[in-house]
Amino acid sequence: MSPPANDLLVLALPKGRILDEVRPLLRHVGIEPEPDFDNPKSRALRFATNRPDVQIIRVRSFDVATFVAFGAAQLGVCGNDVLMEFDYPEIYTPLDLGIGKCRIAVAEPVALVGRTTPAAGPMSASPPNTRRSPAATSPPAACRRNASS
Repeated sequence: MSPPANDLLVLALPKGRILDEVRPLLRHVGIEPEPDFDNPKSRALRFATNRPDVQIIRVRSFDVATFVAFGAAQLGVCGNDVLMEFDYPEIYTPLDLGIGKCRIAVAEPVALVGRTTPAAGPMSASPPNTRRSPAATSPPAACRRNASS
């Protein structure tokens, strides 16, 4: 029997590398998803866990914030870049998980080193929020729906 909807916690987790880094955290707090969660061919969106009051949805990284903002999940894990890009007022970031670290490198031909600035390329097409601060490369954070929404 499922718990009442108000007693159910739905976690929105991103597919891929961040999910691989979140799994040990889930195990540490005693949450294990059903076996189908690890099936890459599964087309299911929502998965049960060993806890009747916790379910997991597995979505694309950029969809985590949307699922939390619109109430389909109460808690999610996504990169700070996602939070900055969508900037949903319904979401706040209570915790930096310290996972999913990334870095950016800009390269230019050796012949141009010191003579010019790097040519405008894909970075110039980035949304303004990615140029704002080093936070654009911050690790993923847990995000949750603002209780006042």
